[in-house]
Amino acid sequence: HAGRGSLKPMKLTFLGTGTSFGVPVVGCDCRACVSDDPADNRSRHGALLELEEGNLLIDAPPELRIQLLATRTTRVDAAWFTHDHADHCHGIDDLRAFTTRDRPHIPAYVPDVYENQFRTRFGYIFDDNYQPPRGTIKPRIELFPFHPQTPFKILGQQFSPVSVPHGPKDSYGFRVGSLGYVTDGKSLPDEALEVLQGVSVLVLNALWFGRPHPTHFNVEEAIEAAGLVGAQNTFLTHISHKVTHRELIENLPANVRPAYDGLSVEIPE
Repeated sequence: HAGRGSLKPMKLTFLGTGTSFGVPVVGCDCRACVSDDPADNRSRHGALLELEEGNLLIDAPPELRIQLLATRTTRVDAAWFTHDHADHCHGIDDLRAFTTRDRPHIPAYVPDVYENQFRTRFGYIFDDNYQPPRGTIKPRIELFPFHPQTPFKILGQQFSPVSVPHGPKDSYGFRVGSLGYVTDGKSLPDEALEVLQGVSVLVLNALWFGRPHPTHFNVEEAIEAAGLVGAQNTFLTHISHKVTHRELIENLPANVRPAYDGLSVEIPE
């Protein structure tokens, strides 16, 4: 027990907290898109989880390079992909910056139902028969497909996948220690609630107040889901331009807060 106290606590940094459009949205002059509040600038979804044995990237959005520079991130040791939508994986090439430095392949954990999409969409990365021209490089990433009902270890920590419906597809979050992470979900099925029950910190997607969306939580649905989980603190991400950071702060319950790009949260043991 004496040694345990010296362990580095888990820390979650939100790299991007916006939807597939980001905020501001191109060509839009709504109150969020013209806001001078930095918290209303939301790049596409991504996060970094700092663990004792390294850093886990959660999704690779198109702005990944910019996000990593903004947070002064100097290492990525593994990656978790929630699903195969463009705003969650089309920044994967930016991992070249880490794999050029005489290090092993970065393991990328992908739901097994999306393995083929990753291998075909990014064939230049995952086809071993393709070698880039002399003097050029490609990201060195190794896919590790996981089954949604099977816990497994990443960087020394036990991860339990959490499958949630996302329209015709599913999105795959996780629980590790006292952190539950879910994005791009419309509901929390019983199996997900069981895995997430009683976490200290919960992350959920939430688009806006009011109108339901077919594939994502709105804010009210996210608050209800957080109550079912019994989370001590919940952070909302994947937020649209239909709501400002200030509006969320003023209207959310005390234990539910909007995340913003660059926010870091220490995860209790």
